[in-house]
Amino acid sequence: MSPTGIAASQLRQLIFYHLDNDMLDNANFLAGRLHALEPRNPDSSHLLALTYLRKHRNKAAYDAAQKYGSNGRHLGCAYVFAQACLALERNVEGTAALEKARSHWQGKSSWGKTSETSRRHLPDAPAVQTLLAKLWQAHGDLRKAADCYVEAHKANPFIWSAFEGLCDAGADLDVEKMFRPTAEMGHSGKVVATSEVYQDQPRVVSRPLASQPNFINANILTPSSDPFNNNRPMHAEGGFVLPKVPSKQRIASEWDTPTVNSSGDLEQEDAAMSDPLGQDLERQERLAAGPRHARVASSMIAPDRARHGARGVAAVDSHSTAGPPNPSGRTTAAGAHKRTVSGAPTQSSVASEDSSGPPRRSNRLFGQGPAIKSGRSAVELVSSVLTRTDREVRPARAATGTKGRSTVGRVVSGNRTIKPPDPSEKDKDNIRRAPSRNSEKSVGPPASHVVASTVQVRQVNVSSIDQQAEQEALGGLLKSLKQLAIGRYAASNYDLSHAIASYDALPTSQRETPWVLAQLGKAHYEAAGYREAEVCFTKLMKLQPSRIEDMEVFSTVLWHLKKDSMLAWLCHTLRDQHYNAPETWCAVGNSFSLAREHDHAISAFKRATQISPNFAYAWTLMGHEYVANEEFDAALSAFRKSVAADKRAYGGWYGLGRSFERMGKLEEAERHYRIAASINSSNSTLLVCIGVIYEKLHKKENALDCYTRALVLTPGSALARFKKARVLMHMRDFPSALEELENLKDVAPDEANVWFLLGKCLKGMGARGEALKAFTTALNLDVKASQFIKEAMESLEDDEEMESEED
Repeated sequence: MSPTGIAASQLRQLIFYHLDNDMLDNANFLAGRLHALEPRNPDSSHLLALTYLRKHRNKAAYDAAQKYGSNGRHLGCAYVFAQACLALERNVEGTAALEKARSHWQGKSSWGKTSETSRRHLPDAPAVQTLLAKLWQAHGDLRKAADCYVEAHKANPFIWSAFEGLCDAGADLDVEKMFRPTAEMGHSGKVVATSEVYQDQPRVVSRPLASQPNFINANILTPSSDPFNNNRPMHAEGGFVLPKVPSKQRIASEWDTPTVNSSGDLEQEDAAMSDPLGQDLERQERLAAGPRHARVASSMIAPDRARHGARGVAAVDSHSTAGPPNPSGRTTAAGAHKRTVSGAPTQSSVASEDSSGPPRRSNRLFGQGPAIKSGRSAVELVSSVLTRTDREVRPARAATGTKGRSTVGRVVSGNRTIKPPDPSEKDKDNIRRAPSRNSEKSVGPPASHVVASTVQVRQVNVSSIDQQAEQEALGGLLKSLKQLAIGRYAASNYDLSHAIASYDALPTSQRETPWVLAQLGKAHYEAAGYREAEVCFTKLMKLQPSRIEDMEVFSTVLWHLKKDSMLAWLCHTLRDQHYNAPETWCAVGNSFSLAREHDHAISAFKRATQISPNFAYAWTLMGHEYVANEEFDAALSAFRKSVAADKRAYGGWYGLGRSFERMGKLEEAERHYRIAASINSSNSTLLVCIGVIYEKLHKKENALDCYTRALVLTPGSALARFKKARVLMHMRDFPSALEELENLKDVAPDEANVWFLLGKCLKGMGARGEALKAFTTALNLDVKASQFIKEAMESLEDDEEMESEED
């Protein structure tokens, strides 16, 4: 690899390091250096654009990614380019770029390939589909947005924003059939386990490192610690020896930052996580090593070397490799100091203490000369590897063989007793005896294959248990998400009672969380349960005092409850923590509106729309303030911007109907009221408004039907019941009207209009005494309306005089 390629790969590692640690300025600076080093590499443009996007410099990210992103040549550039287009409201350009790059992302998934130690720097199909949906939604095409959200949710049900996007788009969903594990999730554990177990070549166990310093933290650009320098000595004493990287079967690399290939370009998918340095190391090790079996044996014994020091490594290599004998005829001294777990010297060390001297008495007794070196059989290699894999300390067993072995017990106070061999153990030892060098070819499969087979069996068993536990945990997570989704979908369809019941049924640990409390508060607010909504939002503020989301709804709840002091406290709290948030200025506007300072309220709502032009709720509140000031043209403009920002914002459609009603355009008012009612079919107030329009159009039957439906939705609605009773009186159905008024009298006993209408109903039925009593009660409750009430009482007396004259 050229020096430029090495420097580029190191810069990439540093950029990802700074991105992961949220050091965006450093990442952006290094990305600029990388782009200057490789200006024609699309990966360099991708990283530069990505750092700009993380710093919220959307136009700079747009410019950096445009060359390779707008035409879809590079997936990373196209994805960053589309995100910048979404922020810059260039939605068509973003969708076009992602569509041109469809061949790079369609059908690809990163499920199970990301973890705490590995990353995917390029998006997969669900991520791209989610971004496409957001672009189409911002463009106003809800149908295409819903299609993209559906595809994203099918591929990955954990993308919650895809489900929320479907809810906001008004899609018809069957939540019970959603949030189920995909086929890829069900087989992800098997795929990973198989890839890690079955390999074409024997897995080389690298030499363990006493300490593995981070390349980024310690002298990365110095030749001594450069992991990409292929010219450095591989086996220098005290040098940094990197582990050998296996073939393509390995899925997850311990180096999680992508590196470059020989051409200097990042690979798109799995190859991006590979390491070309490992290929060079593998080639050099094949050239430097001896025969295959000796190399395997050396790799198997390698983990033991670190426990005996550098000299011990040389001694083990001299015994385990099939190389030429030592010219001096002397073994390494460090090899004689190897001991077993019990503390006794090993046989190889005892046999090789003095190869030039006469044989030991034990060797003469047991019939073995010192010239024959002890070897490790395949079974012993398997046992050694499994022991190190499981990290279990097993008690040492006394040697039972007769060839070159001494039965040495645990070394205590230097006492060693040599016992004659047991004849019954001789046959067993023949089975376990390692083959000689001459008979090596006649012994079955190599030791590495035996090790691989044994490790396969154990890993497959462990993998099956882990996979079952993983599937159970995955099912539990999806079940929890489904419970939350049921409430969220019900709230989006304004099925408020169902939504509230779903949230209340959650476990306490989930229910008492900021997100659920906010959803509960909004559901109670939409259902006109302002007291319950206040309780939820108060809990939310205690649990998360710095929260800004949904605070505009909390301020409206306090406005309905006429709690000016609480609303003022909320405004000061939000202004101190989130001065430039649109929710803060909505709360300030509601506070001014409650104090009947409509001009100041309009100024506050304008500030909210300047911060976030697509904040539909701020436009809606501004329109209501214009209506209060009787500035209907400005109100219509504000409400139209509200529905343009969110077509499902029924408050904007209601405001348009209200403005047209005040302007006397009843047909237009009815049309906009109906649009609002089609979005929120559970709102009884909208049905009452439609009924009022029908009354003004002299359509009494249609008005009565609207009021009846409103009472079905909200039986406790005093306004709907009052309107219904009045329509019944106009239709001369006094008994039905009296029934409604009797119920209403118990609901609102302090309302003068109720008693006044009750008096007129009793008057129509001929009950003048009771009618006079009802008029008197109304007069006591509302002195300001005394003139109208006295006229009704006088007309009652006039009717009595006329009846007496007729008699």
